[in-house]
Amino acid sequence: MTDRQLPIILSLGTTQTLAWASSYYLPAILADPIARDLGISSNWFFAAFSASLVISGLLGPRVGRQIDRVGGRQVLCASNLLFAGGLALLGLASSLWMLGLAWFLLGIGMGLGLYDAAFGALGRIFGNKARRPITGITLLAGFASTIGWPLSTLGLDTIGWRGTCFAWAAAHIVIGLSLNMLFLPKTERVVRSEAEAPAAKPHVAIDGTMILLSFAFAAAWTVTSAMAAHLPRIVESFGATPAQAVFAGMMIGPAQVAARIVEAGLLNRFHPLFSTSLACITHPIGAGVIALFGGGVAAAFALLHGAGNGILTIARGTLPLSIFGPENYGYRLGLLGAPSRICQALAPVAFGVLIEIMSGRVLIITSLLSLAALSALLLLSKRPRPAGETAAARAG
Repeated sequence: MTDRQLPIILSLGTTQTLAWASSYYLPAILADPIARDLGISSNWFFAAFSASLVISGLLGPRVGRQIDRVGGRQVLCASNLLFAGGLALLGLASSLWMLGLAWFLLGIGMGLGLYDAAFGALGRIFGNKARRPITGITLLAGFASTIGWPLSTLGLDTIGWRGTCFAWAAAHIVIGLSLNMLFLPKTERVVRSEAEAPAAKPHVAIDGTMILLSFAFAAAWTVTSAMAAHLPRIVESFGATPAQAVFAGMMIGPAQVAARIVEAGLLNRFHPLFSTSLACITHPIGAGVIALFGGGVAAAFALLHGAGNGILTIARGTLPLSIFGPENYGYRLGLLGAPSRICQALAPVAFGVLIEIMSGRVLIITSLLSLAALSALLLLSKRPRPAGETAAARAG
């Protein structure tokens, strides 16, 4: 890690932690009190939240093109303003339509400000050497729920949910916007010459490699989203006590961070395709463990699932970079990520229905999805690599 990389990693890691904590992880703490005060069902709150995830996914390719053209500084700074505006409006909400408008703004903010945009910014700055910075910011932002949930809970208990939304909005202006403006380069390194500057909409072939990679990510992130919403219910169906279910949920964050440390060290010498394939088998292994031994090993299941999820987050940025290279990297991430974001939005509702029908046997579905993702990656490994992959990309 170079002296140039460290300030950018620390600043982006901090702003990513803030972005995730104040958007994706916010409903877990504030959904019920907001719905109660507005006199609506919490289902309406989560419907607005799911719609915001769909919006963020649909925006991905356009945001990626913008990052490819001008770099990440402008885009990520704009995301802080949108996050702040959406959170402030959420704090002012007095009706369902104001709630919907707030999540509409937050959906745009997530499209401009979560991992895909940060990875695109790093690819624009560091090119083929972006693997370590990508791993670095995911190490820091892996604590987003660990930090965000207690802070939101503290805010709810002391200043109420409205004050908590306003505090998160202020943090985006005071912390997020400041760090992105100060530490992201104004003019980031151009990967290609000006004569080769892309057109308004560069051509990225939707070939077999893109389709397999997109499918693998969508299948894997469907499992991740389903577990994020329903893991306690699932492990309790195997006999875990409520305390064991809560403890299992607490293990996911540390498992993610531990796996990312392993990826940064031991697995960094291998192609990202190898570590991504490993990540796809940890959830099925965990499902087999809890199916055999029951809810008493819920923590072991959560550790295995969390470890795979931790590596998959990194792979979302490093695997496309290693296969295709830095050209049109942001746009490519947006195309690959759009199906994943939509699946993430739909998975909690879909698996809520499946759990009512199948109970703990729903892990058969999640395991099959993980194995389908692995199969796509194995097929990908047999395809000729695009010219964009270089020795530098493999070294990361």
